[in-house]
Order: sequence, then structure tokens, then C-alpha cells
Amino acid sequence: MKKQIKLLIQDKKYDQVAKSYEHLGWLYHQQYGYNKYTMDSYFNGLKYYNLIGDSLGYYNEHIVIGDYYTHDYFMQPYAEKYLRKAQQYFERTHNIPKVIECRLAIANIAQKKEPIPNDLLTQLRKTERLSAQYKQAYSQAYALNLLANTYSRVKQPDSAEYFAMKSLVMSRQLKINWLIALNHFYLGIVNQFRNQSEEAIEAYQKSFKLAESEKNLSMLRELSKHMADSYSRMGDHNNAYVWSLKALDFTNQFYSSEQTKSIRLQELDSQIKTLAVEKQLIEEKSYNQHVLNSMLAIGLLISVLGVGALVFLRRQQKLIAHQETVIAQQQIRQLELKSLRAMIEGQEGERSRIARDLHDGLGIQLSRIKLFVEAHQEQLPLSVKEPLNQFLDEACTETRLISNDLRPYALSTFGLIPAIEDLVQKLNLVNQTKLVLEHYGEVPDLGDEASVMIYRVVQELLNNALKHADAQNVTVQLMTSDETTLLSVDDDGRGYNFDSEPSQGNGIANIKSRIAYLGGQVIWQSEAGKGTSVMISLPMQKLLKPTSVAT
Repeated sequence: MKKQIKLLIQDKKYDQVAKSYEHLGWLYHQQYGYNKYTMDSYFNGLKYYNLIGDSLGYYNEHIVIGDYYTHDYFMQPYAEKYLRKAQQYFERTHNIPKVIECRLAIANIAQKKEPIPNDLLTQLRKTERLSAQYKQAYSQAYALNLLANTYSRVKQPDSAEYFAMKSLVMSRQLKINWLIALNHFYLGIVNQFRNQSEEAIEAYQKSFKLAESEKNLSMLRELSKHMADSYSRMGDHNNAYVWSLKALDFTNQFYSSEQTKSIRLQELDSQIKTLAVEKQLIEEKSYNQHVLNSMLAIGLLISVLGVGALVFLRRQQKLIAHQETVIAQQQIRQLELKSLRAMIEGQEGERSRIARDLHDGLGIQLSRIKLFVEAHQEQLPLSVKEPLNQFLDEACTETRLISNDLRPYALSTFGLIPAIEDLVQKLNLVNQTKLVLEHYGEVPDLGDEASVMIYRVVQELLNNALKHADAQNVTVQLMTSDETTLLSVDDDGRGYNFDSEPSQGNGIANIKSRIAYLGGQVIWQSEAGKGTSVMISLPMQKLLKPTSVAT
């Protein structure tokens, strides 16, 4: 077979090479059982199916490799990877028999997991009915066998025996020795579950002979373990010891053999070989392209000057278009900044107007009412006088707080740092959270617009921390230098996922727009249970008063 494959490769009959490698793998398995030579052959078949673009053969080989990997528990994740790739392809091409084959192979892996997937029995029953519908007798027998094993795993011996007997009848009609052996094995497990050790040993021995002829080391290992267990239950400790030694020997043969170790390295080898094939294909394409380019060189030489001129003109057009695009983007940016400035100025103007109205209108009216009540206290009963005074005091206080929040008196009178200190002190009085302000460096005279925007950003960040973070401590740090102002607000609250969880309200958007208007950058860092840190960097030249810049 190997000599024939060499001749086929020389004749470049790659479709026959792929099929021959697949058959060679089967021959190796018949001779040696689970071995690396079979895997080498299967991967060579996979390579040549890919070379000729035979998708059906290529993904069918994925099923073959996936099935073979399931012999070794260590390789089952790789087996599932190959099988799912094949299943996806056959589902796209509506090849139902192959889809059934993939589903059964994946179910075979699933029923060995701990715990067994909840929907495994349902999926197997669907697959068995699908096999019967499409007259896939081999797949139907295998599905019944997997149902028997799964029911035995979940301690339902009657159902396990029913499906094992049905599968045994079909597998005998189809003359599938490995499946006959498996069914005898599962019937033995059912008998042992019913404490019928002699019947279990009889079933195991039937299975053992067939597995031995198939050179199935993994199955021989499991059968030996169950034989030893059955003899031990019967009190025949000599035979139990003999079969325990056999189980150990089969385990060592399987897991300690060079064959098994080599197969575990096969996945890496296959990737290297795949890269080698891709390199060979690229080299062949490059050579063909080189020949074609040489043939066209004379014709292209004549048109080089014309093409060069066209390219030059085209590049000039692209350059002009690019310049126009840049200018348009700059104009759009300027319009956005003007719009943003108008919006912010409108917001601050409206805040100032409302603050004045509250102070000059509602505040004065409340003060007049309070004075009137104080002047006529003697005419009011005690039960009315005290609550009324309390309500008036609270209303006056609330009006002053709202007015100050809309247009802080400290900001316009004393500047940014005293205004933030005043804000922190007031929030400390009404909240259990401890707020701390730290500032480093001398803050120069900032423009009114910049001071208001920085104050609003700090105010919004503190409100967010108090409302949403459930923090114990919040720290505000302000650091200034000749070139940059750095502002950070850190809390030890519950954190927030800014990527996966959408922000509520307009607070974050307002912060971003104000920082962008000042030409700065803002970074949010947060982790669940570890708090939130907001870091803002602002260029000093955007913050200073115009007179300060001139000097």
C-alpha cells in the first residue's frame, strides 16, 4: 500500500492518495490496535483532501480522527474539536447521515463526562429516531448502544438492558464486532447491578473475546476491571486478583506505550504538517505567478509610462481629496465645539437664572413668611407654631442648598479649590460616606468657564459615587503643574462594568463632553467589589484666563 501511495504521489493523483492513506490507517489499526501509524495515515489523508479541495473527504476525515482520539481520555477535548468542525460543515451542506454520525460521536464523549449532561438522553433518542428515519442502520444500532450505556450510568438497569438487547440484535445482523462486544459489556454491567455476578462474567467474557480480536486496549482494560469486581463480589479472590493484574497490564500498555504518547503529540505534528503543506502550495503559486509575470513583462514595459502618468494624476487627486476631507473634518469639529460651548453656556446661564430666581424670589418670600410667623407667634397655638417654624426653616435651607448647587457662591467668590472644599464639607454633613479632598501645587487663575466645568465634573462624579457606589470612602485629588492639571476621584465601592453595562442617565455623557471641550482626556477604571477610579488630564493652556496667557 505504501509503495502504491508513492507512485500515486509521483503521478499527482492526489484524490486516490487521500483515499489510500485512509485505508492504510485502517490496516495499521487492524494490525496494531491504537497506534500512531494509523494517526499518521489519517492526517496524511486529511492533508491531501485539503490539497485537492475535497471538502466532503476533508471533513469526513475529521470524523475519523475524532472517533480515533476518543480511545484516549486525555485526547477527548481534541476529538470533540474535530467532530464539531465536521458537524458544522455537514449541517451547512444538509448531509443528514453525516450529521447523525457526528452527533453520535459527540454523544459518546458526553456520556463519559461527570456529571452526565442533563439533555444527553433526549438528544440520543432524537438521533436514534433520525437514524431510523433516514435508514441508517449502523447509526441506529450505535445510538441504541449509547442509550444503553447512558441508562446504566444513571442507574436504570431495565432501560439499559432493553436498549442493549435491541442494539445487540441489530449489530449481529450488520456483523459489527466492536458494537457486539460493547453490548455484551453493557449487559454484563446490568447483570452485575442486579447482583447476578455469574451472568455478568459470562457477558464480559463474550465481550472480551471480541475486543481481543479487535485489539481494543481501552475496552480490554475496562472489561478486566469489571471482571475483577464481579469475581470479588462472588468471593473468588484468586480470579479477582488475576483480572486486576490484567487490568493494570492493559492500562500500562495503553497509557505508558510509546504509541499512546506519540498520538498525544500528533495534534502538534498535524499543525506543523498543515503549515508545511500551506507553504508548499504558496511556493507553487509563487512559481506559477513568476512565470506568468515574466511572460507579461514585455507587454507591460510598453505601457509603464502611461500607467505611471495615470498613477501620478490619481495620487494627486487623492491628495486633493484628502486635504478637502481634512478641512471638512476640521470645520465639523469647530462647529461641534461651538455647539458644545453654546449648550454648556446655555446650561450654566439657565442654572444662574434659576439660582437668582430662587434666591431673590422664593427665598425672599420664604423669609417674609418666617418673619410674619415670628411676629404673630403668640396668636398661634403651640401645636401649630413649632411644626410651622420647622417647616419654614427646612424650606429656607432647601432653597439655599438648591440655589447654591445651581450656582455655587464659593466658586464665583473664592475660586475653584475653596468651592470644591465647600462642596466636600457639605456632602460630608449629609452623608455617611467619608469624602476627602487633596490638592497639590499652586492653582493659577483659571477662566470662569474652565472653573465652572471642572467644578461640575467633580460634582457629578461625587454624586455618582454617593448614589451608586455604596462606598465608605471617596478621595478627590487635584494636582497642577505648568502644563497639566490632573484630577482623580477614587472610591472603594462595589465597582461598575463600563463596557458590558450601559450607563444610566446623562451624567457620564456630560462629563465626557465637558472634558472634551477643555481638550482633556478621561479614563474610567473599575472592577467588581474593588471600587472605581476616574482619572482626568487637562491641558493648562485651555484653562487659564486670557490675561494670564498673555502675560
